[in-house]
Amino acid sequence: MITEPELDGEWESARPAEVAQDTVVHEARGPRRPWWPVLVAVVATSALWAGGVYAYGDRLKEPEIRYRVTENLCDQFKAPALAGGLGGFTDSAPQKGGRHPAMDWASCSHNGDRSVAAGGFFVAAVVELHKKTDPAPEFELGSRYDRVLGEGVADHWESVPGLGEQALLSTPGAADGLQLRVRDGGAVFTFEVMFYDRTEDDPDPQARLLARPGRDTLAAAAVEDARALMAALRK
Repeated sequence: MITEPELDGEWESARPAEVAQDTVVHEARGPRRPWWPVLVAVVATSALWAGGVYAYGDRLKEPEIRYRVTENLCDQFKAPALAGGLGGFTDSAPQKGGRHPAMDWASCSHNGDRSVAAGGFFVAAVVELHKKTDPAPEFELGSRYDRVLGEGVADHWESVPGLGEQALLSTPGAADGLQLRVRDGGAVFTFEVMFYDRTEDDPDPQARLLARPGRDTLAAAAVEDARALMAALRK
C-alpha cells in the first residue's frame, strides 16, 4: 500500500522546480487532500461491485444435473407401490420425450381400466432435466398445465420432507387422485394419479365406484415410487 510520504514524494517530483537548494523555503500550500477516506471508499466500492458480480454470476450458473432420462421411462418407472395399492396396471406406455440444449424430458403412463367397475385410474410420471436455467424460482407455481387450468398456485400444496431438495404434494380431493412434484438440482419430477368413472349405459350407479386407497395410503405409495425412480435415474 502506498503511504502518505510516498504520495508526497511522487507529487513533489512532479511539481516545477520550486526548491533547488536546501536554503530555499517551500511555498505555502493548501491543506492536504484526504487520501485515506478516498482510498477506503474505492476499496469498499470495488468489494461491493465484485460481490455483486459474483452473486449475479451465481444466479446465471447452469443447474446441477444429477439424473439422466431414458428412451423408455417405463423401464425405470414400474411404480410397484402404486400398482399394489391400486390393484395393478392393465397397460403401460412411454410417452414422447425429447432432447434439447435447454431441457431433456421423458414420461411414462400406466393405466388401470376396470371394466367391471365401470372406471379406472391413470398413473403418470414426467422427468424434466433443466440444463440452462434453475427451476427453483418457479417450482412452486406447478407445471404449465396447472397454470393453464388455473391450478397449481393455490394453497393446496404441502411440503414433503426428505425427498429431493424440495417436494410438494397436492391432493385436490380424496377421490380425485394426487400430484407429487419433486425438484433436485436441475431435475423436476412430476407424478400424478387420476381416477375416472364411466357413466354411459350403466344402470347401476354404485357399479361406477372403483375402490380407491385413502389419501395417506396413496400419498405414501407415490412417495415410495418417486424415490425408487429417482434412485434408478441417478447418475
